[in-house]
Formats: sequence, structure tokens, C-alpha cells
Amino acid sequence: MRILAVNWLDIDNPDAGGAELHFFEIFRRLVTRGHPVTLVTSGWQGADPTTEIDRIRILRFGNRYSFALRARRAVRRVLTDSDFDVVVEDINKLPLFLPTLTDLPVYVIVPHLFGAAAFREAAFPIALTVWLAEQPIPHVYRRSAFHAISESTRDDLVARGVDESAVEVVYPGVDKEWYHRDQSVDRAADPTFLYIGRLKRYKGVDTAIHAVAILRRQFGSATLQIAGSGDDRPRLEQLARSLGVSDSVEFLGFVSEAEKRDLMRRAWAVIFPSAKEGWGLTNIEAAACGTPGVAADSPGLRETVVDGRTGILFPYGDSDALASCLDRLCRSADLRAELGAGAVGFAETFSWEEASQRTEAHLHWYLHHKSESR
Repeated sequence: MRILAVNWLDIDNPDAGGAELHFFEIFRRLVTRGHPVTLVTSGWQGADPTTEIDRIRILRFGNRYSFALRARRAVRRVLTDSDFDVVVEDINKLPLFLPTLTDLPVYVIVPHLFGAAAFREAAFPIALTVWLAEQPIPHVYRRSAFHAISESTRDDLVARGVDESAVEVVYPGVDKEWYHRDQSVDRAADPTFLYIGRLKRYKGVDTAIHAVAILRRQFGSATLQIAGSGDDRPRLEQLARSLGVSDSVEFLGFVSEAEKRDLMRRAWAVIFPSAKEGWGLTNIEAAACGTPGVAADSPGLRETVVDGRTGILFPYGDSDALASCLDRLCRSADLRAELGAGAVGFAETFSWEEASQRTEAHLHWYLHHKSESR
């Protein structure tokens, strides 16, 4: 298969996150199995317009803000210049409606759609734009095959009108050679909890800060480490100051992969309080390190934390409930050990190799189905 893929960011982009990791872990493996991949994506100041990453040919156009305006013209040009068998559109921002550009089969990867959650994050005009852009997806992509990364995403697509038979759930993997327990790394001596991810309003990090303030009053001491960057950081820092817990909330900014793994291994639990996610890769990475997850009972996240087995779920936005979960972990080393052991076993069930094989098989099925229907 000769694959033309379209994703807003590539893995080298400074703003890259879980969606980009997911794409590259799968498609670099497809390249090694003989399927050439070209990726149309956005650039950033100083980025090379063309490059190669893991044998994937990268073509960059505009930046993350102008890509929506430039992408369709760029895709049309690349389709004219080269021969491809399938177009893969990774919808992790605004859909580009590529079936309206080409007669080639369009295979759609969907981490998650924002829906009403967009209004929790962005100003009303922007949120409305995102919400409206998602409405035509079932119609425009009615002849496409969908790759959903969770059952939550599949259910969302079907509820919007996508044919369930067109949707395949392919769970992301985890790099178990990198993320694993290391008995030489001790847990933090005092209660320490970790959030890793973008600092965006819909991520619910304010719930974690409120919970730590409650925990401090009930338990006496607790630290929340926040690793990541984003435009919600000033508001979160002000919140910590107003609650009098600035000394207990550490804003670490961007951390390297090695620092991230070390933080996971030392934390008593990771916290993921988001309103909605496609998956929750951080929970699985932490689980592989033997660290329980405490997550909002939200779409996507409830599939990456098994309540009572690998961690604890709490109602989204309920800081009192989150504080209670953290208090239980603080008071019981046996509970932390039991959940940590369960987390390791759970993480073992996920593999990037399996995810890439299932994606390859689904692509082959889709292309065969399309050829028979012509």
C-alpha cells in the first residue's frame, strides 16, 4: 500500500502529543513492512519543509494555525505529483473533509471528537467553529473506514450517525522496553501525585489542585507535580496561590522522556482529571511502571484505569471525591502495592506491534472492500 497520511503535527513538532506518538508508532512499523508513507503536516518556525522521520517522508506546510487553510491545497498538489493507494486522515483537530478532494479511499483515524467539550476549553466563537466542523463527519466520510482508539470514541462516532460496521477499535500500545518498573528507583518518601499532559482548561487540572488543598487539611502533607505546558498554566498557578498550596504544587514545565519516566516511577499515583479523552496513554505508561492511576470517570479514561484493579475512578470535576481517593492511597501502602501490581499486568496487554498489525489488516480489508464495490 502506498499511503498518503495527513496529520496536523508530526512527532518532531514542539507541540506534538499523544496523537502524534500514536500515529508514528503505528505507521513507522507499516513502513518496515513494505508500505511507503508520506505525511502532509504543519511546520513551525525553523522547521525543514521536507524531511524524513523513521523512513516516513514528511512534507510540512504552514503552521498549526494556518494548516487548516493550506492543508487541502497541499494535499491536492501531493496527490497530483505522486501515486497513492489510500489517504489516511488523522482527525485530531478540525476535520479536513478529504473525501471531497479525491476518489481514493480515505481511511480515518479518530483519537476523539471534541463535541460539547470544546466549549469548556475555547472562547465561544472558536468552540462553535469546532463543534460545527464536526457535524458533517458522518455524511462526508460515509464511504470511509474509521479507526477509533477506544470504545468511547467508537460509541461517540456511532451516536453521531457513523455506520458501526465501518468502525474498528484499535487500542494504542505502550513501549514496555522503556516503561517498566525499576526496583532501584524508590517511591517518593512523602505522598506525591503526578499530572503529565497539556495544561488546557478541559484537562481539569484545577480539580487536582483543589483536591490537594483538601488533602493537605485532612492528611497533613501531599505534593502535586504538574509536568507539561499550555495556556492554562497562569490560571492554575493563581489558583494554587489563592488556595495557599503553592508550596505543595510544583509546576515542572516540559520534561524529557527520561524525566517523565522517573517521575512516574517515584509518584504514588498519576492523576488524569480530564473531561474527555480518546484514550489516556499516560495512564498506561504509568501502569507499566507499576504506578496506579486516579482518573476522572470520563470517556476514554475509564478504559485506561480499571477501577479497583489498576487505579481508582472518580466523578469528573469532583475535587472532594478525588481528595478521598488520594487519601485512601496515602493511608494504605497495601492498596498502593495491590493497584500497582494490577496496573503492570494490565499494561502488558497493550502492544504497538499489535496495534500496527491490526491497522494494516483493517486497511487491507477496507481497500479490498472498496475495490469490490466499484
